[in-house]
Amino acid sequence: MDFGKIMKQASEMKSNLVEMEESLKKVEITGTSGGELVSICIGGKGEVRKLSIDKSIVAPEEVEVLEDLIVAAFNDAKSKLEAHTQNEMTKITGGMQLPAGFNLPF
Repeated sequence: MDFGKIMKQASEMKSNLVEMEESLKKVEITGTSGGELVSICIGGKGEVRKLSIDKSIVAPEEVEVLEDLIVAAFNDAKSKLEAHTQNEMTKITGGMQLPAGFNLPF
């Protein structure tokens, strides 16, 4: 077993993961429902970037506020989920400090 080769591959993999994370910051995916009456755009990290609700299903003057509230609620829930996940991982790893860039789960 060539330890140097393994370390080189690990370094390349880490570099590729960093590059992928950077490219995910630019990704936007849109999903729709109700015959496109509702659409939601999320970023590559799962955060909601934009929500659109057709004015035909909600009072027009309330649409923008409703969209903003839903986006904020989703992103708040996602943030809380990430904190919970990190807390659970800390329990599993026993507080062991992992090297920078070594993220679990893989």
